[in-house]
Amino acid sequence: DIDLAMEKKVCTEFLDFVNGCHSEFHAVLQTKKLLLAAGFKCISERDDDWSKLIKPGGKYFFTRNQSTIVAFAAGGKYETGNGFAMAGAHTDSPVLKVKPISKTSGSGFLQVGVEPYGGGLWNTWFDRNLTVAGRVIVEKDGKFECQLVHVPKPILYIPNLAIHLNRNIYSEGFKYNKETHLLPILATEQLNKANEEKAKKDSDSTTEEHHSILLEVLAKELKVPVDKIQDFDLALCDTQPACIHGVHEEFIAARGLDNLAMSFLCIKALIESCKEDSFADEKQIRLVSLFDHEEIGSRSQQGAASCMMSSVLKRINNDPKTYDAALRKSFFVSADMAHAVHPNYASKHESKHRPMIHKGLVLKKNGNQRYATNAVTTFIIEHIAKKHGVPIQKFVVRNDMGCGSTIGPIISANTGVRTIDVGVPQFAMHSIREMCGTKDLHSSFLLLKNYFLDFHATDNNFTVDEA
Repeated sequence: DIDLAMEKKVCTEFLDFVNGCHSEFHAVLQTKKLLLAAGFKCISERDDDWSKLIKPGGKYFFTRNQSTIVAFAAGGKYETGNGFAMAGAHTDSPVLKVKPISKTSGSGFLQVGVEPYGGGLWNTWFDRNLTVAGRVIVEKDGKFECQLVHVPKPILYIPNLAIHLNRNIYSEGFKYNKETHLLPILATEQLNKANEEKAKKDSDSTTEEHHSILLEVLAKELKVPVDKIQDFDLALCDTQPACIHGVHEEFIAARGLDNLAMSFLCIKALIESCKEDSFADEKQIRLVSLFDHEEIGSRSQQGAASCMMSSVLKRINNDPKTYDAALRKSFFVSADMAHAVHPNYASKHESKHRPMIHKGLVLKKNGNQRYATNAVTTFIIEHIAKKHGVPIQKFVVRNDMGCGSTIGPIISANTGVRTIDVGVPQFAMHSIREMCGTKDLHSSFLLLKNYFLDFHATDNNFTVDEA
């Protein structure tokens, strides 16, 4: 069966991708690898004049802070002012980040100070084999560079308190203090005495701020002396790899499905759409932006709430006279995972809007604009989905519950571009390990790919604001 073979291919490629995404920095690195393999050219925001670089038929990407990446392809018949078909997702997920001064201990144990990032289900981080990953600034030959690191073995653990010492858990629920109860254990002081004595002799600001044994582990992975480590952005991560599971092998379990799944699907859809013969006749720019810091509001230099998107679009369009008109011809798909109806908590969903696993991409709408979707943007995506026989679902939150948000309203407000919010349905969002369906990855990829292929023609046959 061709569909089953394609479904397996998409899911296998995603597993390879997500198993390399140990942090937001690694997510960008994995994305770069996919783009380079597909013939995209790396450019820099520091380049003065992109007009000398961007040509019809060309494919490009750049990164910011190593944690945000933007890729775009100019159609074979692209001209300034023709507009953009865009999609966007985010590279970050709720994690426990290592504090600037992480050296702490208690009751004979070395521990690592951590800070919760985003709205995680932190109870799921207890009793897991954990490690660290991220970015390290290293001195090399008198210069400084950023290197990515991932320690591939479990070195940290946050143990639960035994039921015998916590009888109230049955009546009061699982309660924990984020400052005192999330500290992972690194080692015992008893077995670490030799390391500490050596660290005192070689003491500097870095070893005073972090346990020497942690720095030694990082240095070993980076293949550099400990004293060459200047600083880092590290976070804890699970050591269990992503996998396909279920008696019918129909589910995927992985860290950071929100939002690495949508990041992968957007990039794959862009790459595959550019392989079609029709790309030679494309008149618009196809673009994917994967932002950092969505989980904490997007307000940063590399977040969606920065001036980054407007700046990028202006530089690509390269003509102030046609820029505003180009935006009116453009469209943005905000791709962020959605909540599947949970069989054990079905009442948490509005009765008529209950997205199911295997039923397709979810179109998310909220009257208070927590999502940017409206009837116009829904029609465009729904029209493309129907044309290609791709299933879709619709979601609104219950009136008596709060609604999450995405980069969709931010991009829409900052650029004035028509926007829709969509996502693959999943369970356990913001858990250390999340779950979705294999069929939804495949069908969502098909819809996103055909969006890039069909948007321009669809939009040309649809009138909203007449002159």
